[in-house]
Amino acid sequence: MQPQISPKNPNFSSGPCSKRPGYDINKLDLSTLGRSHRSDIGKAALERACKDTASVLELPEGYRVGVVPGSDTGAVEMALWSLLGERPVDVMSWESFGAGWLTDITKQLKLDNVNSLTADYGKLPNLNQVNFDHDVVFTWNGTTSGAKIPNGDWIADDRKGLTICDATSAVFAMEMPWEKLDVITFSWQKVLGGEGAHGMLILSPRAVERLESYTPPWPLPKIFRMTKGGKLIEGIFKGATINTPSMMAVADYLDALDWVKEIGGVTAAIKKSEENLAVLQSFVADNDWINFLADDPSILSNTSVCLTLDTSEENVKKLVKLLAAEGVAYDIGAYRDAPAGIRIWCGATVEQADLEALMPWLAWAFDKVNS
Repeated sequence: MQPQISPKNPNFSSGPCSKRPGYDINKLDLSTLGRSHRSDIGKAALERACKDTASVLELPEGYRVGVVPGSDTGAVEMALWSLLGERPVDVMSWESFGAGWLTDITKQLKLDNVNSLTADYGKLPNLNQVNFDHDVVFTWNGTTSGAKIPNGDWIADDRKGLTICDATSAVFAMEMPWEKLDVITFSWQKVLGGEGAHGMLILSPRAVERLESYTPPWPLPKIFRMTKGGKLIEGIFKGATINTPSMMAVADYLDALDWVKEIGGVTAAIKKSEENLAVLQSFVADNDWINFLADDPSILSNTSVCLTLDTSEENVKKLVKLLAAEGVAYDIGAYRDAPAGIRIWCGATVEQADLEALMPWLAWAFDKVNS
């Protein structure tokens, strides 16, 4: 029978992701609107975005945080174009975005000494094959594959190269071994449910040393340049952004950071995300027609949870449309390059009760499209 209880919040998209519980745009501090981002009030808001990010994430001393253009993509591209070329590069690719970084490194930067470590959707490459004399580029969580790196034990402490990590759907949801990561990128519209267009770039002291000691042989667009006269442009990491940001989006991000503090910090946000995943794990265990795309529990993502259904691709599309038409789940179709299936966001901005309410609807919709 058709379920009688629906999720209060049907937004399960994997990006942009659901706004935080209790979100009210009327409660944002919009005192910066209409002001220059270079005014005292504008700089203060942007500097707070950098400082509060470092504080909430408990970053190590000396790690710098900057707001950059172009979302997570812009942040990753800044790192690739500014840092690579000094050493050989190992690139790990097991889903769409990692594949994109591999393409950029080989076909746009045209680096010759590139070692690609690949795996199918839902799996990881052999982490023990990474050479840490090389620079290493990888995603922490496969947003389109539902597979995540389980820990940082495989990353060498005495590495000579840099580790460049696209962590857009992992930061604020997974334990990150910061000391083992030299470049970390994420975007506001993922785990914190913020607005798009801006990315966050986190640099370790080792990454800063590379920037100040190495100049790539190719021209750099203005929005990628992080040094001047061989020295880091420190202002980027103190609120002086490279280009004009949306102060509305900045206010929204600060609201999300304040919410993380209110619920108990990043540890509480991680716990919330893991408890959300547990709802889906229980449902999959009880129903033999649905499975995780990542079949190894140790690498199962607790944010972008990708699932396959024992039915045709056409029926999967019908199920996704049916749940949207009923107003119980929006935007849960698998990523366009991924295997057919559904993808349900389980980050901390999603409430466990809403996922529990969604599960009977999944079963109902599956029966409906297969009857």
